[in-house]
Amino acid sequence: MTCFLFLFFIVYLKVSSKLCLCSFCVSFPVSMFLNTLTPKFYVALTGTSSLISGLILIFEWWYFRKYGTSFIEQVSVSHLRPLLGGVDSSSPSNSNTSNGEADSNRQSVSECKVWRNPLNLFRGAEYNRYTWVTGREPLTYYDMNLSAQDHQTFFTCDSDHLRPADAIMQKAWRERNPQARISAAHEALELEECIVSSERWHDCATAYILLAEEEATTIMEAERLFKQALKAGESCYRRSQQLQHHGTQYEAQHRRDTNVLVYIKRRLAMCSRKLGRTREAVKMMRDLMKEFPLLSMFNIHENLLESLLELQNYADVQAVLAKYDDISLPKSATICYTAALLKARAVSDKFSPEAASRRGLSTAEMNAVEAIHRAVEFNPHVPKYLLEMKSLILPPEHILKRGDSEAIAYAFFHLQHWKRVEGALNLLHCTWEGTFRMIPYPLEKGHLFYPYPICTETADRELLPMFHEVSVYPKKELPFFILFTAGLCSFTAMLALLTHQFPELMGVFAKAFLSTLFAPLNFIMEKVESILPSSLWHQLTRI
Repeated sequence: MTCFLFLFFIVYLKVSSKLCLCSFCVSFPVSMFLNTLTPKFYVALTGTSSLISGLILIFEWWYFRKYGTSFIEQVSVSHLRPLLGGVDSSSPSNSNTSNGEADSNRQSVSECKVWRNPLNLFRGAEYNRYTWVTGREPLTYYDMNLSAQDHQTFFTCDSDHLRPADAIMQKAWRERNPQARISAAHEALELEECIVSSERWHDCATAYILLAEEEATTIMEAERLFKQALKAGESCYRRSQQLQHHGTQYEAQHRRDTNVLVYIKRRLAMCSRKLGRTREAVKMMRDLMKEFPLLSMFNIHENLLESLLELQNYADVQAVLAKYDDISLPKSATICYTAALLKARAVSDKFSPEAASRRGLSTAEMNAVEAIHRAVEFNPHVPKYLLEMKSLILPPEHILKRGDSEAIAYAFFHLQHWKRVEGALNLLHCTWEGTFRMIPYPLEKGHLFYPYPICTETADRELLPMFHEVSVYPKKELPFFILFTAGLCSFTAMLALLTHQFPELMGVFAKAFLSTLFAPLNFIMEKVESILPSSLWHQLTRI
C-alpha cells in the first residue's frame, strides 16, 4: 500500500506544473494547495492511473506468457543487478523449440500409466532386509498388488488347471500373504518330486522364481534358485515352441513360457550385476535382447545402460541411446538423463558458471545445457536426488514415468555414475532450474514433450511409502511485478469508479488522507523553522 501511495503521489506531481511543485514544497501549506483542487481533478487522476496500470498489466502478462519471465524483473536483473555487484549464477541457455517431439497433433499417451520398474529389487534379499533393519515397509499395498497382477499375466495361462503344480502356482500368485505364497511354491515342488515325468521341470519353473524373489535372503541364494528355474524354463520353452502352432491353447502356453524364460534370464543378469560380474551381466543382457528383440515391455536396455555406465564404456552407451532415444519410442528418465550425462561429460570438467556468464556458452556447453533442460522437463524430480537435496529411499516395484517414483528409481542406481564424471553434478546444479523459465505458462503446454501430467502426485502417493515426502512439480509462480501491477490496476480502477460516482466525498477523503500523510513533514518543518533563526530561514526559502 505504501508503494502505491508513493506512485500515486509521483503521478500527481507530474501532472502539476513545476511552479506549483516549487511553491508547494517551499512556501504554501498543504491544506491551502489541496483546497484549490476540484473533484474533476481527482476523477481525471484516478482514471488516468487506472488506465496506465492496466496497460502495464496487459503488457507484463503478454510478455510473461511468451517468454516466461516478467519484463520489469528481467530489466532489473539485467541492468540494475550488475550495477549493484550481483552475479547471476544461472548460465544463459537457448532451446531449440522446433523439436520433432513437440508435435501438437500427436495423440498424448495415457497420463497416469504405471510401468514396471526395470531395476526393481529382490523382495527377499533386499526389500525384506530393509524391513528387518528399519522396521518400515518399503513397498505399498498398491505397488505389491500391481506386481501380483503382473505375475498372473506373465506366469499363468488358461490351461494351468490341467497340471496340478501349475494349478497350485496359479493360486500362489494370487495370495496376499508372503508366507502363503512361499508355502504354495514348496508344495508345488514337493508335488513334482512324486511325479516322474519328462515335464517335471516345466511345472517347477515358476515355483523357483517365486522362491528366488521372496524367500532367498541373499543375492547368491537367489541366483542359485534362478539357475534351477532356468533349467526348467528352457526345457519347457523348447517343448512349447514345437507345439505352438497346434492350437490356441498351445500358443498361450508358448507365450507364457517365453515370458518365464525372459524373466529368468533377465534376473540372472541382474544377479551377476549385483555380485560384481558386470561384464558377464552385459553379455547376458545383449544375448537376451538379440534372442527376443520384440519383448520391449521388460525394458532390458535400461539395465544394459546402467551396466555399461558402471564399466565406463561410454561409446557403447551412446550406441544404445542412438537406438532407443528415438521419437517413435517412449522416453524414460534413464534415456533422457543418460543422454544429458554423456553431453555434460564432454564439458563438465572445465565448466565454470562465472566464466560462462562472462564469455557466453560454447557450442558443446550449449548442447550439454539443452540436454539437461530436456531431461529436467521430462522428469523435474530427478535433480533433487542427484544433488542430494532430498533423501533417497528404496525404489518401488512400479514407477510412474515423469513422476517422483521414476526419479527415485533412476537416482538410486545412477547417482554413482554422475558422481564419477567430474563436474557433471556442478553443471547440473547451475543449469537445471533454468528449465522452468523456458516452459510456457501455464505448465500444461509443455515445451519439448507432451504436457506434464497433472495426476502424478496422486499416483506417486499410492506407489511410494507413507514415510517418504512425495516430490511435486515445481510450481511456476507469477512474478512479483505482475501481482503488484494487477493489484495496482484493481485498486486504481476501484478508486476511479468511486471518484466518478462520489466526486465530492472522495475529494474530502483524498484531502484528509494527504493531509494526514504529510502531517509528519509539516511537523518537522515547523520544528526546523522554530529552531533556525528567522533570517537564515528567510534566506533558505529564497534559494
